[in-house]
Amino acid sequence: MSAPSENDASDQAAALPVLAIVGATATGKSDLAIALAERLDGEIVNADALQLYRGMDVGTAKVGPEERGRVPHHLLDVLEVTEEASVSAYQRAAREAVAEIRGRGRRPLVVGGSGLYVRALLDDIRFPPTDPLVRARLEERARAEGPAALHAELIRRDPEAAAVIGPQDTRRIVRALEVGEITGGSFRAFLPERRYLEPGTHQLGLARERGDLHGRVAERVHTMVDAGLLDEVRELRERGLERGGTARRAIGYEQALAVLTGDMGCPEAIESTIAGTRRLVRKQDTWFRRDERVDWLDAAGDDLPRRALDLLASRRGAGDA
Repeated sequence: MSAPSENDASDQAAALPVLAIVGATATGKSDLAIALAERLDGEIVNADALQLYRGMDVGTAKVGPEERGRVPHHLLDVLEVTEEASVSAYQRAAREAVAEIRGRGRRPLVVGGSGLYVRALLDDIRFPPTDPLVRARLEERARAEGPAALHAELIRRDPEAAAVIGPQDTRRIVRALEVGEITGGSFRAFLPERRYLEPGTHQLGLARERGDLHGRVAERVHTMVDAGLLDEVRELRERGLERGGTARRAIGYEQALAVLTGDMGCPEAIESTIAGTRRLVRKQDTWFRRDERVDWLDAAGDDLPRRALDLLASRRGAGDA
C-alpha cells in the first residue's frame, strides 16, 4: 500500500479541520469542548500550558477521569514539574496529535487559554533558536540589574522589539535579547502574521460579562482550596516543584507554596490567587480579542453546544468549518 500523497493529506485536513475553543479562564471552555467532541466524533488536544504538568490537577481545573473516559484527551500530564514548558516542543507534539486524530477519522478539537500555544498549533509560525547558556547569563543579569536595565539595552539593540515588550516583562526581554545575540537580527522578525497553517481552521471564543466572570473566578479558587490544593502542592514539593521555573510560578501554586513555607496566611493567599487570576483573565481576553478570526459566543446563554454548532454550520458555505 502506498503512503498518502500530499494531496490526500490536504483533502483529509479539509474534511476534518481543526476547531479551537478559546477564551479566558473560567468561561467554560472544557465543558463546551467535550460536548462538541461528542457531537462531532472528535478528540481533544490540550492548549493550556499548565495542564501539561503531571500532578497539577486541582489548581488548573484539569478534566478528570470521567471526562477523559467520555472523550480522549491529548497533551495532558506530559511534563514533570521540574521541566520547562516549551512552545516549540508543544507545537511539534500538538501537530502530531492532530495528525493521529485525523488518522483515526476523527475531528481534532483544541481547547485552552494559553494564547501563544493556540497560535503555535494553528498558525504558520516558526520559532527562533535558543541557547541555554546565553539565556542563563541574561536571566542572571535580569536578577542582578533588574528588567529595566535590560529593557534599556533592548531599546538600543532592537528598538522594534522594545516597542512591543513592556519594561517589566522580564521573560520576553530576555528572550528578545537572546534571539538578537544568536541570530544578529530582530526578535520582531519571528512575530508572524495571523495566518492559519491549514484552511478551514476555526476558532470559537467564549465570553462572559466581566462581573459574572469575576464571580466565577472567586468561586473556582475557593472550590480548589476546598478540593485540596494545599495537599496537591505538598505532594508536588516532594517531586521538586520549587525547582521548576514555570510550574512554581503558576497562579495558585505560588501562593500555596507561600502558605506552606509560612510566608503567607491562607486568607491572604486566597485573595492573592483571586486577584492574580482576574489579571490573567484580562490578559487572555485582550489576547484573543486582538484576533479578528475568532467567532465569539456568549457562554452564559442557553444551549451553548447547539449555538456553537449552528455558528459552525453557518460558516460552512464560506468554507470556514
